[in-house]
Amino acid sequence: MSERTVLITGTSTGIGLEVAVGCARAGWRTVATMRDVSRAARLRAAVEAADVADLVDVRQLDVVDQASVTAAVADVVDRYGRLDAVVNNAGAGHLGTLEQEGVDAVRAVMEVNFFGVLRASRGRLVTVSSVGGVIGQPFNEAYCAAKFAVEGFMESLTPVAATVGVTVSVVEPGAVASEFVANVGIDRDAAVADAGAYGPGLRAYLRRTAGAFAAAQSAADAAAVVVDAVTGATPPPRLQTSAQARQFVGTKLADLDGTAVTTTTGAWIA
Repeated sequence: MSERTVLITGTSTGIGLEVAVGCARAGWRTVATMRDVSRAARLRAAVEAADVADLVDVRQLDVVDQASVTAAVADVVDRYGRLDAVVNNAGAGHLGTLEQEGVDAVRAVMEVNFFGVLRASRGRLVTVSSVGGVIGQPFNEAYCAAKFAVEGFMESLTPVAATVGVTVSVVEPGAVASEFVANVGIDRDAAVADAGAYGPGLRAYLRRTAGAFAAAQSAADAAAVVVDAVTGATPPPRLQTSAQARQFVGTKLADLDGTAVTTTTGAWIA
């Protein structure tokens, strides 16, 4: 088959689902993966509605299971003869790989399973990160630390991958209207009560965050940036999905001593 092929992780909802639909609309053979394919109904309905179901191949892939990744990628290449792009959208799962299997295992997954085939097609690796991968945010220490690690990993990898013809990019959404926040699963009142001396600050932060997500970008709009990074002209190493995200990230990139960022984020919890 001659279609260019993209493999996308985390496609059951939100940005990943919209990226799968968008890539298929662009004419790409789209391998849409998720850990639990019993949750594929929403994706299947979306690709049917978009009249691209014939281009979408829904598969099981658990990104914290190296054997699962190896088998899935090998099967894709065997069936379609090529792999032109990979979209790492299931960020939490990939970070779980770092935690559970160590850096050597992650390197093996990336090198053996992705770069071997991406080199052959001079392909693209696109990772969905977050503005939280650039700016540390109150009460998000662990999340932001994980996203910082992803950004550092990919930024370091970019020039190395370029020597063998592979393009690496990270995409940084801000607030997106998806199930991501709901999936965090916290009881806000209980969290504030348990925060002790930090309770007032946490309450202020949750109020501010609720306001930000009330005006959140749609998952489809955020996904359009990812789709363009896969299917369009060669993307830069870093992309934001909205003007608000660009402005926010720009604060950090111009902030040599860190005071602009901490003044901004400090005001969220004052």
